[in-house]
Amino acid sequence: MKIGVAGAGAFGTALAITIGLDGRQVILWARDQATVQTMRETRQSPRLAGKTIPGTVHPTDDIDRLAGCDVVLLAMPAQAIGGFLAANANWLAGKRLVACCKGIDIETMRGPSQSIESLVPDAVVATLTGPSFAADIASGLPTALTLACADDSEGAYLQSALSTATLRLYRTTDVVGSELGGALKNVMAIACGACIGAGLGESARAALLTRGFAEMQRLALSNGARPETLMGLSGLGDLALTCTSDLSRNYQFGLSIGRGEDFDPSVTVEGAKTAIAVTKLAKRDGLELPISFVVADLVGRNITVEEALRQLLSRPLKEE
Repeated sequence: MKIGVAGAGAFGTALAITIGLDGRQVILWARDQATVQTMRETRQSPRLAGKTIPGTVHPTDDIDRLAGCDVVLLAMPAQAIGGFLAANANWLAGKRLVACCKGIDIETMRGPSQSIESLVPDAVVATLTGPSFAADIASGLPTALTLACADDSEGAYLQSALSTATLRLYRTTDVVGSELGGALKNVMAIACGACIGAGLGESARAALLTRGFAEMQRLALSNGARPETLMGLSGLGDLALTCTSDLSRNYQFGLSIGRGEDFDPSVTVEGAKTAIAVTKLAKRDGLELPISFVVADLVGRNITVEEALRQLLSRPLKEE
């Protein structure tokens, strides 16, 4: 069985490395020919310094190489997945497609699995999500993720196909809950980063994390998620990691907002556009998500951190 990875960023490359080290053949596709050439010649990725790409991983910029794979992991930003699917729907048809991104499309309001269902309707759809950093996966450090697939028999197949000696996958049929948990925790990570960056303290971060988790549950449950999903790896687990680690890009982006510093525009921050998408979803569903709303305003530079704090602290007192 050949596994394809569409997207040779840090996370896609890390998945290719860990699966390849388990002895399976992996086609790793990147748009940039120079990046592919570097990976072939040095067996190193410019996105994962110091991590060796095994010989079982075959870098390519020829997208037709992916057509021969049984399973294709879509390891690209959430805002890019719709365009990729639309451009390649002909050969993606009927394949097992696993979304490996965390976000909500700002134009369509769809999660990655909904985009797949809409644009490649006869594909088997799954999502891989949970608390993880690419460097940990590529280094062979123990990592546990959620593999969500509405068809449990297909989920079991993918669970077996993608698990490795150090990457342990837990299976669920709750795709909506798994995806929303992964998307919304990025929004909360920006909030927590801004809190620490502005010097508001650890207690304030703990409050944001906890009340942010309540918002995640509120939106997810209103969209049909199961409560226990948000308590698992793709919800609480990912939230805890992303809101407390300097390795998180979303947290780092929040830190820069709190400190009033510029942030590298070349770095993908999924939570920034997801925050804006979440406000649209919440307003459509009539939901109050004050932290998410504030993050959307911070991302848009519509308010300062001090104004955001005043907004949150001036809300009416209520029961927890």
